[in-house]
Amino acid sequence: MSLAIVHSRAQVGVDAPSVTVEAHLANGLPSLALVGLPETAVKESKDRVRSAILNCALDFPPRRITLNLAPADLPKDGGRFDLAIALGILAASGQLPAESLTNLECLGELALSGVIRPVQGVLPAALAARQAGRTLVVPKENAEEASLATGLSVLAVDHLLELVAHLNGQTPLSPYQPQGLLRHTQPYPDLAEVQGQIAAKRALLVAAAGGHNLLLSGPPGTGKTLLASRLPGLLPPLTEEEALQVAAIRSVASHTPLQSWPQRPFRHPHHSASGPALVGGGSRPQPGEITLAHHGVLFLDELPEFDRRVLEVLREPLESGQIVIARARDKVSFPARFQLVAAMNPCPCGFLGDPSGRCRCSAEQIQRYRGKLSGPLLDRIDLHITVARESTQLDAPADIGEDTATAASRVAAARDIQLERQGIANAFLDLPGLREHCRLSDIDRQWLEHACERLTLSLRSAHRVLKVARTLADLEAQSEISRQHLAEALQYRTSL
Repeated sequence: MSLAIVHSRAQVGVDAPSVTVEAHLANGLPSLALVGLPETAVKESKDRVRSAILNCALDFPPRRITLNLAPADLPKDGGRFDLAIALGILAASGQLPAESLTNLECLGELALSGVIRPVQGVLPAALAARQAGRTLVVPKENAEEASLATGLSVLAVDHLLELVAHLNGQTPLSPYQPQGLLRHTQPYPDLAEVQGQIAAKRALLVAAAGGHNLLLSGPPGTGKTLLASRLPGLLPPLTEEEALQVAAIRSVASHTPLQSWPQRPFRHPHHSASGPALVGGGSRPQPGEITLAHHGVLFLDELPEFDRRVLEVLREPLESGQIVIARARDKVSFPARFQLVAAMNPCPCGFLGDPSGRCRCSAEQIQRYRGKLSGPLLDRIDLHITVARESTQLDAPADIGEDTATAASRVAAARDIQLERQGIANAFLDLPGLREHCRLSDIDRQWLEHACERLTLSLRSAHRVLKVARTLADLEAQSEISRQHLAEALQYRTSL
């Protein structure tokens, strides 16, 4: 047969669109033409494939070879198509039965010796192959990652000859049996290690229970970073679907196969990070920090030290839960449903309001420092809390409060109430959901409207106050929002 078809997968963002590799042999002078919008790395695959086939003592047909990667308008890059191209040439030249490739999808880069090297972005391809009902052939180093897509038949191979023998029926391969190496998890830091800071711990608990954004303000050394690092441990464990989404993002962003089962991400970029570093970008768009923090926490320490234009790019993802990167040729959408936790000092020197009175910052300096944060960005942060300085006595008795396990159980109970009532965390309620699940009595509604007018809060801020109040009620397993819940929620909007 002079025509063969092999299935593979490209990588576009965190998606894996189908690519059909068509190999055709015709009479004429020996040549190899590769079409279908291939990038440089794909164009070079014809040399890798030719050497690999010859070094495996197989025949490279001395004919006019045309390789088409369809669809033609989808850009293809990387060495992930090497294995599919090699199999297509072998099947078109009669060295493999073409029907054996019908229900296979192949990923892998070929070495000149025929060894199959690992590629990135295998998990999204595995999930797509499972949906298509095909068996996935991957390098052995990627097999454990591909097996995370439960119900998918995976063939793990080390060498081209090993796969050729399987397809010819000489040495059949058994489906890969996962070893469970990725399921080991690491413990989170314990909340009980944070000394004092009762109000800040309360705000952290509320943020975890409702998925709310949090801003911590206070002098240096008061434990703002320590508190933020405890938040992932308070959040409920990732569901199977969420874990696969996080793992797929890591698979796309990393150049090595996954080494562990994903936990709640905690991303901590430096304040010198650029806009593309946060939201993603590049000529071949890659995920940024907000996507790597999907279903987890994005912690921005020293918030006013970030470039203001960089911070402004967070406004849309905080509302929509995704980021769309547009380029001249195409656009890529990345998920970005993260929980923002930020920390800042109250003034340039950091000691405004400190009992020592050592702050010498002028009102103009303080205003300029805080002016680096735009009102619309602060409006999207639900909880504003001041972290006061605690005692510095090294031999002071430890004030052991709730540990992470105890606090996490309270958070889980509140989240269960939210999921049963509305299917999502309170922070993600839309306007119809807000009206349905955050109803107030007429007296409490009028009281809240009056309070918002006195505090000059925007309508968005008022809605976020309602969401926080709903979370406070859920923590107490109360079906109705009380005046006490509203007062505490308003308190979190007036700390700065």
